[in-house]
Amino acid sequence: MTYQDLGYTTALEQHRNAQNLDAFEVGRVVLEHRERYVVKTPENEFDAELIGNLRFTAASRADFPAVGDWVAFSEYDEGKALIHAVYPRTSLIERQAVGKTGQLQIIATNIDYGLIVQAVDRDFNLNRLERYLTICNASKVDPIIVLSKTDLINTSELESIKTKINARVKGIPILAVSNQQSGYDALEHAIVPGKTYCLLGSSGVGKSTLLNALSGGERMKTSEISASVNKGKHTTSHRELIVLDQGGVLIDNPGMREVGITDAPSGLEITFDGILQYAQNCKFKNCTHSNEAGCAVLEAVESGEIDADSYTNFLKMEREKSFFESDVQERKKKDKALGKLIKQAVKKRRDNKY
Repeated sequence: MTYQDLGYTTALEQHRNAQNLDAFEVGRVVLEHRERYVVKTPENEFDAELIGNLRFTAASRADFPAVGDWVAFSEYDEGKALIHAVYPRTSLIERQAVGKTGQLQIIATNIDYGLIVQAVDRDFNLNRLERYLTICNASKVDPIIVLSKTDLINTSELESIKTKINARVKGIPILAVSNQQSGYDALEHAIVPGKTYCLLGSSGVGKSTLLNALSGGERMKTSEISASVNKGKHTTSHRELIVLDQGGVLIDNPGMREVGITDAPSGLEITFDGILQYAQNCKFKNCTHSNEAGCAVLEAVESGEIDADSYTNFLKMEREKSFFESDVQERKKKDKALGKLIKQAVKKRRDNKY
């Protein structure tokens, strides 16, 4: 294995030299658990933690390492290391943190392709697919749609699903795989050595089965779908980066039941480019495309030129994005006010002291 197999690039090496980080070793975070990390090099893996300065100067969770990050580290004992710096990220897949207003959850970093996995027997949902596409587009990650468990439906049903996808989503590769391993040749062919792929999808859609097939072994446990509720179990409980024998790097993720949209720019614009092209012809520049007279989008929906379900999904995610933006602004106001109070308290204490 080489650094290039792990995804190391010329740009990362240039940053290393420019920032005088060549005194430290360089490695990639393959596992994270409560601010403890496993950092991988071509030869070894290290249990790592942050140096104090890096921990205390972090302005937010985004400043901490995440699975997929490249870091500068030093070994202080056999198999033990300290992380001194995080290299710049080329991409960042994130969503709204579940149950935390105005906060983000990092899914993975430095991703080249997002493998959006949907099971054709129970999980297939075009609205959810558009959500994952929006996350990928906002993160500057190229999406690939993977339809799993195709052995559970017949050929005509599979073709019908592909037709529905192509009617709503343009220009995205679609690959189909079955539990009997058919279709994996095409998927393996799509994986390029040195590039990083992130598995995205709900619980029970077959991500762990897919990973096991690509890695040639039982890397992740798999479980059956619950017959009573028809929902998958959380087979994968953590994010982990795995280097495939045939080349390419794959990051597995726990299933996501909620895929909240953030305020990241361009995601919705790219996913719903067809709708926004009509929006350019709206009578009013600030048209919300909901009830305005002269709205070209509404006219296209009524005439059938825009899929009605896709339009409804677009409006729902646009509202989520707006709510998230307002939540972020509110948090910033509260943080600013708190910071002002702290400064005043410190000044008052200093004045009283002297």
